[in-house]
Amino acid sequence: MIHPTAVLLALLPLVSPVLAAKEYADHVFKAGDASLQHWLMPAAPPAPQDNPTTLARVELGKMLFFDTRLSGDGNMSCATCHNPMYGWSDGLKTAKGFQSQVLGRASPTIINTGYNTLQMWDGRKTSLEDQALGPMLASVEMNKDIPQLKAFLASEPVYSQRFAEAFPSSEIDEVTIAQAIAAFERTIVSTNSPFDQWVKGDAAALTKRQVEGFELFANPEKGNCVACHAAPNFTDDGFHNVGLASWGIENPDMGRYAEKPLGLMKGAFKTPTLRDITLTAPYFHDGSAATLDAVVSHYRQGGVAKTNLSPSMKSLTLTAKEEHAIVDFLTTLTSDHSNFQLPQLPPRKFVAGASE
Repeated sequence: MIHPTAVLLALLPLVSPVLAAKEYADHVFKAGDASLQHWLMPAAPPAPQDNPTTLARVELGKMLFFDTRLSGDGNMSCATCHNPMYGWSDGLKTAKGFQSQVLGRASPTIINTGYNTLQMWDGRKTSLEDQALGPMLASVEMNKDIPQLKAFLASEPVYSQRFAEAFPSSEIDEVTIAQAIAAFERTIVSTNSPFDQWVKGDAAALTKRQVEGFELFANPEKGNCVACHAAPNFTDDGFHNVGLASWGIENPDMGRYAEKPLGLMKGAFKTPTLRDITLTAPYFHDGSAATLDAVVSHYRQGGVAKTNLSPSMKSLTLTAKEEHAIVDFLTTLTSDHSNFQLPQLPPRKFVAGASE
């Protein structure tokens, strides 16, 4: 069991000074400003004491993440919904699960999820380890029988050896499977975007228009985006009802309210990171915005369905030019991931026309 103090200490790098609203208003920022340094990400996400991020665990977790044999039908993996080619999402309006059934929520990116304090759109998982097996066990998603999965991994020589190297004193079970996948997911980070380079002092990393977009993004009297998309990961790790049209329908998705039955949580969903945002369209938990322009326009209107709105939501006085400047700024939050390499998986074994 991890002591609560240890968890708090692990999260301390995420705590950073935030400029008071009056300091953001009409502020002109320059590359390398001292007031910007709290936007820089910690070097790596904190890992729990019982699951250190070792190379052996990361490599094993990477294999498991991409192996379709971890699903009931053997035709989808974690990477089906969290594909590196689509910004670690799937490019769909909402996810598809077991036997391609359409699910109710979009696949969130796993970029920088290691920095989150809660996982999933409704925050029902408290750690990456807690989250890792959720889709596998869910009948509407990967629908995998865990005893069958453990038997497969133990009988496959490559996996058996990899587990022995990663967890030399533990068995192949739900805990070690989840720990390996979580260890890999903590390596999926976006921390060196053009915006980060500009914050570090490279004035050429952003254009004048993009800097203006950031100033509007940060200004509480204009974009007010930092009210929810806070430093350094462009998320407050909170839950908000942002007035999507889908909230105004009959029997809407209640979001966080299902986990925390508080009035303010009705229709509230986790604030996603904006890092790598250009790679993860469509946007919102229901995939209702196809473009970043549509997202900014939604916020300018102060939402569509006005019932139970987050206190942070308000109509904005942005011109079309200012909206475009904010979108231009958002394009600077994407890091270069061109060197990612797929894992080599153990070969499939075909027996009497069936595959494992």
